[in-house]
Amino acid sequence: MLEKLAAIVGASGILSSAADMAPFVEDWRGLSQGEALCVVLPATPEQAAEVVRLCARTGTPVLPQGGNTSLCGGAVPPSGGPRPVIVGLQRLRRIRAIDPVNDTITVDAGCVLATVQATAAEHGRLYAVSLGAEGSCQVGGTIATNAGGTGVLRYGNTRDNVLGLEVVLPDGTIWDGLTALRKNNTGYDLKHLFIGSEGTLGLITGAVLKLHPLPTARSVAWLSVAEPQAAIEALSLFRASCGSRLSAFEMINDSQAALVVKHVPGRRIPVTGGGWHVLVELADTGNEASLDAAMQAVLEDALDRGLVTDAVVGASEAQREALWAVRHGVSEANKKEGVSLTSDTAVPISAVPAFIASATAAVRAIIPGLTVLVVAHLGDGNVHFIPFFSFAAWEVLAEREAIVQRIRHAVDDAAMALGGTFSAEHGVGATHLPEMARYKPPVELAMMRAIKQAFDPSDLFNSGRLLPLRATAPTSASHS
Repeated sequence: MLEKLAAIVGASGILSSAADMAPFVEDWRGLSQGEALCVVLPATPEQAAEVVRLCARTGTPVLPQGGNTSLCGGAVPPSGGPRPVIVGLQRLRRIRAIDPVNDTITVDAGCVLATVQATAAEHGRLYAVSLGAEGSCQVGGTIATNAGGTGVLRYGNTRDNVLGLEVVLPDGTIWDGLTALRKNNTGYDLKHLFIGSEGTLGLITGAVLKLHPLPTARSVAWLSVAEPQAAIEALSLFRASCGSRLSAFEMINDSQAALVVKHVPGRRIPVTGGGWHVLVELADTGNEASLDAAMQAVLEDALDRGLVTDAVVGASEAQREALWAVRHGVSEANKKEGVSLTSDTAVPISAVPAFIASATAAVRAIIPGLTVLVVAHLGDGNVHFIPFFSFAAWEVLAEREAIVQRIRHAVDDAAMALGGTFSAEHGVGATHLPEMARYKPPVELAMMRAIKQAFDPSDLFNSGRLLPLRATAPTSASHS
């Protein structure tokens, strides 16, 4: 098998030693590990298709993998069972075309997200999907997981920024759906089956992405508020006054902010008091002065209403970047401090305060005094509610897997009770399979399984991810 794969991609395109495969079989946090037959790195979509055809003929499982930045165990192989061939797209990194008039860019799926953003900016355009991992995650992975990020409030999820796809199907057929049209009403919009499918239906090799005018100015402020409800009311003020210029509205609690300052060099919180922190960004064409004036006007209103206890506006690009650096430092800080049971819940924006209160009470009923970190994309209702253990507390935690499951269910039950979801932007992967079995209506699972059967009847593509096994009771989830 290895010789045949090497004949397709060349000797430099296949990795089979344990040392070479190590970065591909473990997630970046070291929480999920698995085993693979080998890693194959095709240099063209045609090579990728030939690799998949060989795997289909031999019944070999296939694991499509992007930048391996998954937070839910969806990008690493399973431990035990048939070892898959990991198909990585690092060598598929062409910018195929850019059309500033049509506001589109066509790229290989292996392009790093930051590279796509930079290329668009060179042409005066913006690719609006922005994530903490944008320096290493790949476009194909963001599409396969329908990644969210900090720009969803204004620009939508990845799904809202994809016009066309090129996909290698599980039988090795290449589907060329690289349309750059915004209107194409000719039946099922097939690209949406692959967006968010987490590599279970095919291997994405190319994409046409939607671009936007590049903002030439921005204003960034850091606010201190007493409680989440005050942040929600401040959000309403910004929306009413600033409209589409409001591009980000992020919230973290004081415990989370303190960990960033403790563990990430150079980070500082510019305001004190309040207990909760909000980062606001306005962006538009024009100049910073007009945006800063709009920001100041809303902040003055919010201060007068008692919604904001303190605020600072970045006076330079360096200061604006420093404010964002605090927000982007949460993953690094938490990894250094202990073990995060990170949730990916979302509820209607109006229900965020009730959800945080309910979930906090629920997890502390299980473990009194448990530390809770909150990182919320407040503008779209996505709340990463994080029950948190120090390394020492984690090591002595009795009945760990059972406790983890109870905590996860407590958080997710609180979200579902408010009309929410347990997976808003990270995907399902392996971690949230028990939640899929617990919360998804049987008719939805049946429809999803029918689609999987139609595209991958042999269940070779990323098997054991996204879809729970039939008639299997929920099992304990690994921590993330």
